Formats: sequence, C-alpha cells, structure tokens
Amino acid sequence: MNYVEFFRNLGKDDIPVAGGKGANLGELTNAGIPVPPGFVITSETYHKFITKTGIEDKIIEMLDGLDINDTQQLNKVSDDIKELIITTEIPDDLQRVIIEAYNALCLDVDIEDAVVAIRSSATAEDLPDASFAGQQETYLNIAGVEDVLINVRKCWASLFEARAIFYRVENDFDHSEVLIAVVVQQMVDSEKAGVMFTAEPSTGEEQMLIEGAWGLGEGVVSGTVTPDTCRYDKESDEILSYKINSKKTMFKKDPETGATVQVEVPEDMVDKRVLSNSDIDKLTNLGRKIQKHYNAPMDTEWGIEGGNVYMLQARPITTLDNIDEELNNQSLDDSERVIITRGLGASPGLVSGTVKIIKELDELDKILDGDILVTTMTTPDMVPAMKRANGIITDEGGVTCHAAIISRELGIPCVSGTGEATSVLEENTKVTIDGKKGLVYEGELSASKEEQTQNAAPVAAAAPLVTVTDVKVNVSMAEAAQKAYATGADGVGLLRTEHMMLATGTVPYKYIDEGREDELVNILVENILKVVDVFYPKTVWYRTLDAPTDEFKTLEGGENEPDEANPMLGWRGIRRELDQPDILKAEFKAIKKLHEEGYTNIGVMLPLLHKPEELRQAKEIARSVGLEPHKDVDFGMMVETPAAAIIIEDFIEEGLDFVSFGTNDLTQYTLALDRNNELVAKHYTEAHPAVLKLLVSVIEKCNKAGVTTSICGQAGSKPEIVEKLVEAGIDSISANTDAVETIRKLVAKVEKKIMLNAAKKALRNE
Repeated sequence: MNYVEFFRNLGKDDIPVAGGKGANLGELTNAGIPVPPGFVITSETYHKFITKTGIEDKIIEMLDGLDINDTQQLNKVSDDIKELIITTEIPDDLQRVIIEAYNALCLDVDIEDAVVAIRSSATAEDLPDASFAGQQETYLNIAGVEDVLINVRKCWASLFEARAIFYRVENDFDHSEVLIAVVVQQMVDSEKAGVMFTAEPSTGEEQMLIEGAWGLGEGVVSGTVTPDTCRYDKESDEILSYKINSKKTMFKKDPETGATVQVEVPEDMVDKRVLSNSDIDKLTNLGRKIQKHYNAPMDTEWGIEGGNVYMLQARPITTLDNIDEELNNQSLDDSERVIITRGLGASPGLVSGTVKIIKELDELDKILDGDILVTTMTTPDMVPAMKRANGIITDEGGVTCHAAIISRELGIPCVSGTGEATSVLEENTKVTIDGKKGLVYEGELSASKEEQTQNAAPVAAAAPLVTVTDVKVNVSMAEAAQKAYATGADGVGLLRTEHMMLATGTVPYKYIDEGREDELVNILVENILKVVDVFYPKTVWYRTLDAPTDEFKTLEGGENEPDEANPMLGWRGIRRELDQPDILKAEFKAIKKLHEEGYTNIGVMLPLLHKPEELRQAKEIARSVGLEPHKDVDFGMMVETPAAAIIIEDFIEEGLDFVSFGTNDLTQYTLALDRNNELVAKHYTEAHPAVLKLLVSVIEKCNKAGVTTSICGQAGSKPEIVEKLVEAGIDSISANTDAVETIRKLVAKVEKKIMLNAAKKALRNE
C-alpha cells in the first residue's frame, strides 16, 4: 500500500485508504469537476506512524474505561492523546514520502513552497449513513515543508478531539478501526465561498440550496457568519429565492504573516449580495453534474477565485431519512402564537423546552434532557450537550452550518441565524421552536386532545409513486387536514372556505356590520392554520368564499338573502365578494396574518371569474390590506366559466400564477345543464368534446405563459379525462382524500403510457 496518493489515482471507493474527503476529491477530479490539485497522505501512513513509534498501545490504554459523559474526564483524555501525537516525531521514511509529494505538487502548480490547505480525512467520515461534520481539523494557508509536517501531525491528533471520541462511542465505531488520512491541497484564495446542497437537506425536495459569504468558506461551515441563502428550483431552472444577510466578518489570508485571520467585512460589502446570477449558474450546473455522477443528493463545499468556481468537497447528504413527520403535524393554540424571534428553518420539527443560554463551553453541563440549547453558534465540542437538547437556536449560521447539520442528523429541530436569540430569549423560560419555518414562539406546545391522540399514534404519510404530475388533495373542512396529509398528497389543490364560514352559524357580513371583523378574521386564521401548518411547506390553494345564496338563508343574519331561481347561476363567488368587498378584505387580512407568521405556502384562488376586471379589482382589495399579489402570495383563479376559458390569455396578461379547473361548474355552464337537476342528469358529462376542448386550450396557453395548471373538480377522478389532461401537460390533479392514492396510480400509468408511445414513435421514425 502506498503512503501517498495523488487525487488522480483515487475514487469514491477508496475511503479506507484516503478517508471520505480524500476519496471524494479524487472522484470529483476524475469526473472532470474543477478541483484544486493535491494528494492524500493515506490512512496507512498514520497507522504506520502510531505503530512504528510505539504510541498506539498508549492511546488504547488512555481510552480504556473512559466515561464519555464525564465532560472533564473526556477533555483530559483527549488533550493527553493529542499532545502525545503532536510531540512524537514522524519516522524518516514517512517524512521523506510526504516531502517528495509536496515538492511534486509545487512543481505541478509551478509555485515554490505552494500554499496549501491541510485537511483531515477520517476513514469513517462522509459515509452514506454517517456525518462526522467538523470533528477533525483543517489548517489553511500552510507553506513550506516544515509547516506541512507540523500540521499533518495536528490533523492526525484531531482524530482524538473530545467531540470525535464522543461521536464514535455513541455510534458504535471502534476507535482502533477508525484511521485518518490527510489531504494536502493547493489553496484557493477565495473571494467568496460556501456550501451547496444538490437537494433540499430538510425535505429532500428537488431544490438546490446554496449559501455564500465573503472570503474563505470557514465562516460558513463554522457558522460564525450568517451567509446569503439561495434556493434554486432544478425543475424550472429558476431562482426561487435569494436572501441577503449581513455578513459582518470574513476569513482571509493575512498578506504579511500568511496566516488565516478573521477580519471585519468592509462596510459597503456587509449587506451586499454575494452571488451573482452568473455564479449561481456555474454552481448549479456543477451541482447537477455532481449529483448525476454520484446518482445521489450531495453536500458540497465550493470557492470562487478570479471568477472561477472550484469544488472543495463533496459527500452524500446523510439526513434525508431523519425527517420526523410526527413533530411536523403538531400545532399551537392561536392564543399562544407569540413570535419572539425568527431565523432560518435549519432542521424540521416543532418542539418545546426550557431555554438554556450557552456562552462558554464550561456551561454545557446545565443542558438537561429536553432543554432548548441557545447559543451564538454551536461547535463540535457541543455535540454531547446537543444530543441531550430538545432543540437548538443560534444567533449566527445558515441552514448548512454545524448546528444545522448535526441537528438534522440527531433528528432535533433547529432554528439558525436569528441574530438575536441569546439576547432576546430569557434563561429558564419556556419556548416552542418550529424548525421548518425558522420561528421561535413564546410558551409551550399545546395540542388539543384530538391532536394528542393523533400524534400518539401517527399515520405515516404514504410513500407515493413518483410522478411528474403532482397529485394534490381537496380539503373542505380544516379538521380533516391530518387525514388529508396522511395520503402523501403533494399539497392542497383546493381548500374550500365555505365550511369555515357556515360552521359559525352566522353570515360573514353580520360580523362586519356589527364591528366584529377581527372575530371573523381570527376564525379564518384558526381554520386555515390547521391546514397550512400540517402541509407546510407544501402549497395550499385557498379558494375565497363561493357559497350560493340558498346556503346563507338558514344562517343567523341570512333573512335578507335574495330569492334566486337558480342560485348556482346567481350571486356567488367573485361576483358577491366584489359587491361585498369587506368579506374579501377579511379573508385577505387572515392570509396576511398567517404570511407574517411564516406561512408562505398559501395561494389565493378566486372563484367564478368571467372577466379580467374582476381579477384586477380583487388584487386592489388585497393591496388595500397590505397583501401584495405575486410577491407575498401567489394569485390564481378557478376556470369554471366558458368565458374565462375562452379568453384565458386576457387573464394571463392581467397577471396570474396559477389556474385550477372547476369542471363541475364548467361542464354545466358549457352544456347549459343544471347539475342538480335529475331530469337532465343523463346528459351531464365532463368528457363532452366541447368541455375537453376548453380544458386543453387553457392548459396549452398557460404552459406557454408559464402559468401553473390544475384541476379540482370531479373530472380529475375519471381515467379517460386524466389521460387527456396529462397528455396536454397539466401540472397537477387534485382529488378528494379517499381518491388520492388511486389517482396517483392512474397518473403514473398514464405517464408511462405517454413515454412508451413516444419511444415507439421515435423507433418508427429511425
């Protein structure tokens, strides 16, 4: 076995030789990914060092009988072992091969005494089922033979950091079987650097998550800087969001000493955007190549120097199987929803606990089981305490910092980058943290008896077939949200308002006429919340009020409702809400309130439109209460009148994010049939050529304009119609709760049929 291997001779299967970091750098190099050149001092070199010098037996003896939960004892043993390794001279034959490899690297890059990064690479790190994030050390800006040899020993010694010893014992890794390799790699003097996940690390969604800050990547990885955060949709090839954070410090090379130093960011760059669109294009292209090469979602580190992007590390994302849906299904009583602070949703879950603020490492003993650990930023030394905690809140860091990575692996909620948690939270008070939305609430989690029963024996969401076409669910009553979620639906394609209003026993305008608008808004908030909280971050399309007059007549205050010969053709939907705009205002106020609490997964859907002016007026009403269409909330409409279908391009020009077909109404209006009239029921069919022609026409025009399309009517449950809609390119089908699984199977079957037909056609044309 060789004591040294250059990257070009290594691949991902060489973890026993090169450690996780070294093996993956070799794999990336050979895959044509831009990686700074370097070599690996193999694990055999380390093993030869500890055996040839006789220190292996001393190390084993020091570890024998160690109680890892005794922090003082653990730290002493760690310090003693590290001192032993650092002060032991490397045998001459091993020194010689390391020096020769470094000199060869200097020749390769044509730089005398090349500046390198010396990085630990343990043989049990970056495995598909384990992450040793931050447990061993990295030393930057090292130059010259003597400094290289010194820092190689420091890397070897870091195998016995207290946090690393603790982690190995907790995860049943035998100390003697975990060796360490060392990566020696040309430094990239990054102007900007960070991390990139090729899939969303908390949910597994097909979104890239990129974090970037000024200078070297140490600030992002360690969490000492709250980086800019970019979310990128791989399917639509577009930036979903870009959040600029204040980057107060950065790591860079000291031009005089050559050492890595932390300095203040120039004032004009603190709140400046780090990543240009060009940077994002380059990074996402590399991310796609890396994920495709590994055939798995990856966690990567990158640096940019002189406009060139270099990949500095890649490892499988190890936390995607740890998402605890039971935690995410809990909800808070509205009376307790007081937000104390907010940050980034770094690890999902909703839990309560007692605040314990940690400012110094010697305070970790005060973290008891179930506490909420609050600190500026976690370090690897805090892992034992993190394991006892119910959740983590930090001032600094992004969703890829140490706190986030370890929290996801431990399966505990984490809110990072609040900027103020250690100063605004009070010691020994109770808080609840939402690790999905990045919110910290006052008080403890409180669930109703019904919810507690459901959570005691949670129904795991079905593992659905993977379909290109989303399969969503219709929800009529907020109380049914848990059951709807358990179907594994891709979101809510229709949340009906009517039950929320009618269940009060009072017509909505009575609240307003009596000066009780706030009460109506709170009723809506409470009911909508039950759905959007359970489904977060999946989108919920909320349809504004569409109750016909005959349904209002029986309610308190409904005695003045008009008599209509056919209420289905009468004063309902957008027509009524524009005549009584205070009702629509109350709905928009409820959605605005939820949006401010972090529920950004709500879309507004307007019913029964037949002219673009109605869409424009509704948007003006939304703006009047401070809810900005298309920015704060997606704005869409039901297509359920032939007029809307025929002139859909006019609605698109007015501004639309999505449409959903209400085929029950669209069919009766197109065919001039009262769907509630049994005398003509036999003529009612959504499969009528005229109805299908309208559906396909709208889908084609919306696809061309980039407007999302869906269907929430009964036609979405009929195979022959689903097939035509999927062929036309509809984005989603929304079905009732009991039909979601059936519809998903049907959609999968139709998509396979379409692909097979396309393949056959291609073969015939060859």
